[in-house]
Amino acid sequence: MTFISSRRIDFPMVDLAGIVYYPKFWDLAHRFYEESWEYTCGIHYNEILKKHRLGFPLVHSEANFHHPLRYGDIATCKLKIKRIGDTSVTWSFEIFNQYEILCWSSLQTTVCTSMDEITTKVSVPEWMREGLLKIQE
Repeated sequence: MTFISSRRIDFPMVDLAGIVYYPKFWDLAHRFYEESWEYTCGIHYNEILKKHRLGFPLVHSEANFHHPLRYGDIATCKLKIKRIGDTSVTWSFEIFNQYEILCWSSLQTTVCTSMDEITTKVSVPEWMREGLLKIQE
């Protein structure tokens, strides 16, 4: 299964050419990523950080720019999980415009860490793994 969500491209996201400024794609992806936790695990990402004291810092990212997204476009993200390791999760993002043209794709790996010792890897909890499996390829 795939997590799918959409949002409009707003003026602060674009450059002088009227297209999404390239670093904003990671911000956009992160917004979809945060939203996906409610779908997969039934919990807001803020609760994972504050209540469960777990973080998922990005440790690897690769991206391809396929087609411009413009001011006013509707960006739809299709988010899947490629792999769940013991301490890491690899996410696959595809962002399309309202015409279903692929605009950006990215593979991103995050590592599960303790918010109390952010440089210490911890295992992805079983309850979380079960939820994330909903969107694993």
